[in-house]
Amino acid sequence: MENRQTIDAKILARMFLSGAKNLEAKKEWINELNVFPVPDGDTGTNMTLTILSAASEVSALESPDMETLCKAISSGSLRGARGNSGVILSQLLRGFTKSVKKASSLDATAIAAAMEKAVETAYKAVMKPKEGTILTVAREAAQKASEIAEESNSLEIFFREIFEHSQMILSQTPEMLPVLKEAGVVDSGGQGLVEVFRGVIDGYLGKDIDYTEFAVQAPAVLEPSRVDEPYETDITFGYCTEFIVLLEKPMSEDDLQDFKDFLLSIGDSIVLVDDDELIKVHVHTNHPGEAFEKGLTYGQLSRMKVDNMREEHHEKLIQDSERLAREQLEAARRQAEVTAERKKVGFISVSVGAGLSAIFRDLGVDCLIEGGQTMNPSTEDMLKAISKVNADTIFVFPNNKNIVLAANQARDLTEDKEVIVIPTSTIPQGITAIISYVPEKDPQENTQLMTQAISMVKTGQITYAVRDTRLDAKEIHEGDIMGIGDRGILAVGSDINEVAVDVVKAMADENSEVISVYAGKDVHGEKAEELYSLLEEAYPDCEVELNRGDQPVYYYIISVE
Repeated sequence: MENRQTIDAKILARMFLSGAKNLEAKKEWINELNVFPVPDGDTGTNMTLTILSAASEVSALESPDMETLCKAISSGSLRGARGNSGVILSQLLRGFTKSVKKASSLDATAIAAAMEKAVETAYKAVMKPKEGTILTVAREAAQKASEIAEESNSLEIFFREIFEHSQMILSQTPEMLPVLKEAGVVDSGGQGLVEVFRGVIDGYLGKDIDYTEFAVQAPAVLEPSRVDEPYETDITFGYCTEFIVLLEKPMSEDDLQDFKDFLLSIGDSIVLVDDDELIKVHVHTNHPGEAFEKGLTYGQLSRMKVDNMREEHHEKLIQDSERLAREQLEAARRQAEVTAERKKVGFISVSVGAGLSAIFRDLGVDCLIEGGQTMNPSTEDMLKAISKVNADTIFVFPNNKNIVLAANQARDLTEDKEVIVIPTSTIPQGITAIISYVPEKDPQENTQLMTQAISMVKTGQITYAVRDTRLDAKEIHEGDIMGIGDRGILAVGSDINEVAVDVVKAMADENSEVISVYAGKDVHGEKAEELYSLLEEAYPDCEVELNRGDQPVYYYIISVE
């Protein structure tokens, strides 16, 4: 190809979409690089959903100039950002586009300067940056670009040298973060960024990339948490059918009821989550095509998915799925309600699992954001929740350390309300925070009270390992039961309750007063009661509480205060 010295908006758009495409192709592999071998590795998913949110906007531009392209990339990624890795990626894109949006074309020097701006912007978004992460890879790539920009006579060589340097830095991340070295992996966020770089080069070279799917990407906010579809051998409706209808016009209440009635006539386990522009549909039926045909009467279809449940051999009964569907519909209805009168204070909490959501509602939370560990909510999810709570001051409880940055980003984008993010990193911390709220005190005093209260909460989570690894001086094998604490692996074993007891033993001390257990959806009542009895016997001076959390992935979430 020609020895090009500059790129214009058209080429930059192609490069960006190619980077997004390559990241999407590698997302599952990147997920598996997560240090903890838990069944919710999500770095690749978070970064992909973030960049696809921007790719959707970019692909909708017919003949973009640099400014409109940069706006689409920055706005799309900012609102679609999920998880820490996704927020950092969105900030990198925001800084880069801010630097180049007024230019008509970019040479190596301009690109290098934009990469430096990207790194500066991303570092500002992270309170305590760590070496050996995506930030390190981004910073070193930018520094390499600055070193070689002025002497570069070929953008192809310029890009390749940056890419090769970023790969080298990525390979060194285990030496920078001991936990990576012990687990035998490179940083997953850094790997994601390298894959974006790889795709960017492919786009620059004009390699054939299929961009059409970006045009039909629904907003990242509607990405649902994964629903495990339970079934028994003799089930009535065999096909789990999901799709999105891109509405031609907002549905009336009559139309929505008509749609529900039709779906009920051909199946069960109905979940409809509607918006002004689209509606997410989930139904168990023997006739997926009829559901699609009915959906087409309201608009275009997107993200159609059909699973044969009879072939998948799930373990749960079908009524569990029906119960979950009803609860999700109720949660969607509650989230759609806007408070009639303006209040002084409102509350938003991230939750996952019907039991945990019920607890938060009982504690006075105005709006619940479904998501949590298995599907981190986006900045757009947060913004929508904030818009629904009619209050002067809104407290947000992310309840996951990987969601705090997205919550902070939504706070910074909100202008008409005071949004205060309490940095809760676990569900029990969120529960403790809202319990600690004192109506008579002002927001600043309550912020101090809640922040102090969550510092007293220790959390353990019981799940299973999805691969062999070594962490915190413990050998872990695929299928092992793990107890994960606030700072690492607390226990490993083969029995769920035995590991749970070991986790409490590692967290409790002579000052402990309350032990709270939240049983997940895969834990039967008898098993949970058995753990309750074991803990009561072992800790007679503590108050032991047992609650149904119904959370996925984690058999138990346990807190000690």
